Amino acid sequence: MKKLFLAVSLLAASQAWAATETYNIDAAHSFANFSIRHVVAKTSGTFNDVTGVITLDPANLNTATVRATIKVASVNSGLAKRDEHIKADKYLDAAKYTEIQFESTKITASNQNQAILQGKLTMHGVTKQVDIPVRVLGYGSDPWGGQRAGFEGHVTLKASDYGYGWATGANSPVGDEIEVTLLIEGVKAK
Repeated sequence: MKKLFLAVSLLAASQAWAATETYNIDAAHSFANFSIRHVVAKTSGTFNDVTGVITLDPANLNTATVRATIKVASVNSGLAKRDEHIKADKYLDAAKYTEIQFESTKITASNQNQAILQGKLTMHGVTKQVDIPVRVLGYGSDPWGGQRAGFEGHVTLKASDYGYGWATGANSPVGDEIEVTLLIEGVKAK
């Protein structure tokens, strides 16, 4: 009886392990978009150098893990002069703080397509715990014979929580809240 239990346990464990898939974030098709108040309106842009690894079991998102890196110098607001201003030490200080990093600590799924991704976000030398509602957009074949997965996440961050001081002065032209939309496409590792 013990041998049968052990064999069933090993089979179940191997099936659980076999269901885990690894996706490398495709930097050419992944973006960290943002919007922030500017004077009386909003301005927006994207970081278009997002890399990392996602491991998951599509049938059980609670087992997923995520590690991602955003290159700060990849900021693109649609205007080169503004991008240089954003990268300067008064704002993102991209020369000193070259990367934004995220590492998941827990994921709580409400179903196979939606979850709250919790993790440590490091930006401007400060690490904070964040909760990011995420949605699985789908899984499928790509035109090059590979498999892909798509994800979307939304989070609002406070710049001041990460040591940025641009919004601390009276009548600051730039807001403290940064609305972030993550559009992530992963390529399944072979």
